[in-house]
Amino acid sequence: MTDETRAWQTVLRSVETDLLAGVLKPGDRLPGERALATDLGVGRSSVREALRVLEVLGLIRTATGSGPSSGAIIVSTPRGGMSALLRLQVAASGFAVADIVDTRLVLETSIAATLARHAASGTAPKLTESESLLDAMEDASLSPAEFLALDARFHASLAEAAGNQVIVATMAGLRDSIESYVVAGVPTLPSWPDAVARLMREHRDILAAVRAGDADHARGVVHDHITGYYAETGLSGSAAAAASPHSAPTSTEGPIA
Repeated sequence: MTDETRAWQTVLRSVETDLLAGVLKPGDRLPGERALATDLGVGRSSVREALRVLEVLGLIRTATGSGPSSGAIIVSTPRGGMSALLRLQVAASGFAVADIVDTRLVLETSIAATLARHAASGTAPKLTESESLLDAMEDASLSPAEFLALDARFHASLAEAAGNQVIVATMAGLRDSIESYVVAGVPTLPSWPDAVARLMREHRDILAAVRAGDADHARGVVHDHITGYYAETGLSGSAAAAASPHSAPTSTEGPIA
């Protein structure tokens, strides 16, 4: 590791420390390059490198010029950066389809159960986008790729309705991998029209279970929905896919929103 590498990492650690201590918070502006370089004893090139990394991570936004909107400002939702990093990691590691499916089962069954618990408590989840997506998917002229892109967006909309931004970011980071394996499975399906009809019926069942406030049923229908497609396409096996819909780890039973 070079001195220059250590220098820009010093800037990152300083910003992280200030965020954790509450010295910095969303909306605050970072000191200018010169001030940061002087305070931390590093070169301005190291400060610029650190700022580029923070911007890619989605922790700051930068603007040139002068005035209240210029400089580097801490932003409150670094979701995009987290999703981008996860997508890169997924692409680099080439995770097995079974691992992606198992992760979906953990996340999406919990999402459905959380939404149902919200409904049961009298807090109706916002499912307008989910309904609109299902309506759009009724179009018989959609190609498999178009239909499955809307399908992926439907599942993401449920995560967004549940409100946990970490899970939303994780789902977004996995989206390319999810779409990749579901599209790859299309040629192995006995009948695409039959598969569409089944998937649509299951999507509607998910929303019905959520609205009914039945967390166990919502969890079960999501489990069966994900594993049903996985099994029908003949993709490689998964221990979780073979498990009962109610045998998920108890750690996923708690609310995610």
